[in-house]
Amino acid sequence: MSVTIRPAVESDLFAWHALYSGYGEFYGNPLTDEKAVLVWGWLSDPTHPLTALVAEDAQGALVGLAHYRVFPRALAGGTGLYLDDLFVAEDARTGGVGTALIEHVRDLAKADGHSVVRWITAADNERAQAVYDKLATRTSWVTYDLEP
Repeated sequence: MSVTIRPAVESDLFAWHALYSGYGEFYGNPLTDEKAVLVWGWLSDPTHPLTALVAEDAQGALVGLAHYRVFPRALAGGTGLYLDDLFVAEDARTGGVGTALIEHVRDLAKADGHSVVRWITAADNERAQAVYDKLATRTSWVTYDLEP
């Protein structure tokens, strides 16, 4: 599938919302209107660290999204890009959209002098892991969440 990867713009709101809703449903975390407005506000604010890319197919439809941000790597003495959210519409999967989004984030990281692109995925998301294993090195780190 031929796609163009580009930054999200204001006119992408409704198509982005549909994709991000699909992402939330996939992970069992439905996107409420309040969350959508909040996140879109972050993505629309040039001073906020979260940035969005979208994948647009040849017909101009959005078929994927990636949200990323810079993070400090104190022990490494540098910075990296953290890929917070990656989602591809069901009918566009296996077309290389996810790979194109990840490679675009990697290229941005390289251009800006970051030392790594990092992300997590669910342990049972084997379909995505099959793609990730071709692109990146699986780490041995275990993630924890602590509620404040």
